[in-house]
Amino acid sequence: MKQALVCMSHSPLLEHTNPPEEVKAAVEASFEHVRAFVKDFDPDLVVNFGPDHYNGFFQDLMPPFCIGFKAHGTGDYDSFDGELNVPTEIAEDLAQFLVDSDLDVAISRKMEVDHGAVQPMEIIYNGDPTVKPMIPVFINAVARPYTKMRRVRKLGTAIGEYFRNSDKKVLFIGSGGLSHDPPVPRFHEATFDQKNFLVEGRHPTPEFRAARQQNTINTAIKFAAGEADIMDLNPEWDLEFLEVCKSGKVEDFDAYTAEEMDRVAGHSSHEVRTWVAAYSALRACGEYEVTFDFYKPIKEYIAGFGVTTAVVK
Repeated sequence: MKQALVCMSHSPLLEHTNPPEEVKAAVEASFEHVRAFVKDFDPDLVVNFGPDHYNGFFQDLMPPFCIGFKAHGTGDYDSFDGELNVPTEIAEDLAQFLVDSDLDVAISRKMEVDHGAVQPMEIIYNGDPTVKPMIPVFINAVARPYTKMRRVRKLGTAIGEYFRNSDKKVLFIGSGGLSHDPPVPRFHEATFDQKNFLVEGRHPTPEFRAARQQNTINTAIKFAAGEADIMDLNPEWDLEFLEVCKSGKVEDFDAYTAEEMDRVAGHSSHEVRTWVAAYSALRACGEYEVTFDFYKPIKEYIAGFGVTTAVVK
């Protein structure tokens, strides 16, 4: 077995809100399963498909896809703050392969990676995301216009093709989702100050970052109490998406549209694009089977919370 997959929701609220104890225990048990799965697989390299939450990418320049040649963590919500272990030469060669495959991708030699991509690595490797070499692949999941899901699938497929015959054991990670609608400003509905932040908000003051994070925490507390003015979670949509993941029919992801996702699953449901890319990458390596799946709608985390593992058959 040379390729494997972990896809999981992330939430900056894991350490900042308090779901019922049985919910916290179930989530932690799913994390323990993932840790054991990855320890057993023991990858040589991680390809991490992740979104951003206006910590590393802003609307002064928002690519649909970006390959990190070098990267560091932004430290938001007490996540990893420091240089990540990116194998630059492999990342460069991968980017060239993608361009040669008619997939235009941006590149960054100074990528900033927030909790959206770092958190799964921290969970798997007990707080240290630098244990394994990792290529960060940013997928825009926060700002219109969104590329078609078909293009996301093709990106993942091409990345899987690149690693299909590699002599390295490769773990594909997809991080985000499922249904959720946290208080992230949307440009055309934003105030003047919010628009300035969405364009020029890089490297905020500690006070600004703390206030922004506290607003999300407060929203989660209100949401759990039924008092927040955000869209509800959609377990039915989440479970249908997970069934597509399990089916191996990655072409079925193409039917998802940005408009429908906004309407029924929340404005941050676009983070499932990272899952689409990861599952498509694994499928390009061969038929796969999902070996573990966990799902629970958790209002305290503002997330339809899913965790899956998969391997090539």
